Amino acid sequence: MNDLYKQAGVDIDAGNEVIERIKNNVTSTHTPQVLTGIGHFGGLYDLGEILKSYKHPILVQSIDGVGTKLLVAKMANKYDSVGEDMVGHSCGDIIAMGARPLTFLDYVANEKLVPSEMEEIVSGMAKACREAGVSIIGGETAEMPGVYMKGKHDIAGCITGVVEKDKIITGEKIEEGNILLGFASSGLHTNGFSLARKLIFEVAKHKVDTQISELGMTVGEALLKVHMNYTKPILEILDSGVDVRGIAHITGGGFIENVPRVLPKNLDAAIIKDSWPMLPIFPFMQKIGNISEREMYTAFNMSIGLILVMPKSEKTKIEIILKKYHNFTIYEIGKIIKGSGKVILK
Repeated sequence: MNDLYKQAGVDIDAGNEVIERIKNNVTSTHTPQVLTGIGHFGGLYDLGEILKSYKHPILVQSIDGVGTKLLVAKMANKYDSVGEDMVGHSCGDIIAMGARPLTFLDYVANEKLVPSEMEEIVSGMAKACREAGVSIIGGETAEMPGVYMKGKHDIAGCITGVVEKDKIITGEKIEEGNILLGFASSGLHTNGFSLARKLIFEVAKHKVDTQISELGMTVGEALLKVHMNYTKPILEILDSGVDVRGIAHITGGGFIENVPRVLPKNLDAAIIKDSWPMLPIFPFMQKIGNISEREMYTAFNMSIGLILVMPKSEKTKIEIILKKYHNFTIYEIGKIIKGSGKVILK
């Protein structure tokens, strides 16, 4: 039967090999709260001690993938970075609500299971989870010939966290005069890759290993820069009592679509464009496609991965906290003004 199943396109032996390859990476993320290992029907996570420090705990969940960045990973034959990306992106989405990430589930689907590629993806996930204090408590690997094209993958991750009810961050407390502090990004993170691939590989005809002097690296290296994981500094900022009124994770839709998600309807965010350094990859792509400024700020993060909104008096507190986090840089990039819930580029 196994031979017939294999002939039909599903290799059970390869699936078992994947489990052997990834189990140490997965268990390396486990905290004492994880009660199950690999192979159970579900993942068990003990909330007993954690919830003792909450008066009214609220679960926060999010699910996402890395989009067509996977195609660049395939071109470069490098998959560990997209595993890290998926965790960094997922953490960013729930820390934007003020939540502390706890557990992570992954889903990897493909036309044909390649154990070495799976091992790379999961090793990247595990690395990012360890850094953020998140436990991988389960996952699914689906080999689906006929659904996916030859050599193609799709990955997704589901993250769960917890936040005190009266500390949920929604943006409703944002006021005129508040400032915007932007955390620098490492590159495109996980969004805008359909446009980026068209510009770089179709219009400019570059290869993934083309060395670009203005980038100081190859095209592939620039595009596969790992999504910054802002979990630790943001949690310390929130735990220290800094008055953060809103957090916008700059993902698909860039500044134009994501900042308004936290703005009250009677306020605008005025962004001062020259207030932070631009990573070379963005003007490089803009020049190739002669893209308008507004489209760039809609498609890409433009070197800012996460934005905090707060009273200006809180800025010094954040600067002090970030002295210990050498990989993270912030810039004051704008302020809140009267308006109608939109972004204004100045």
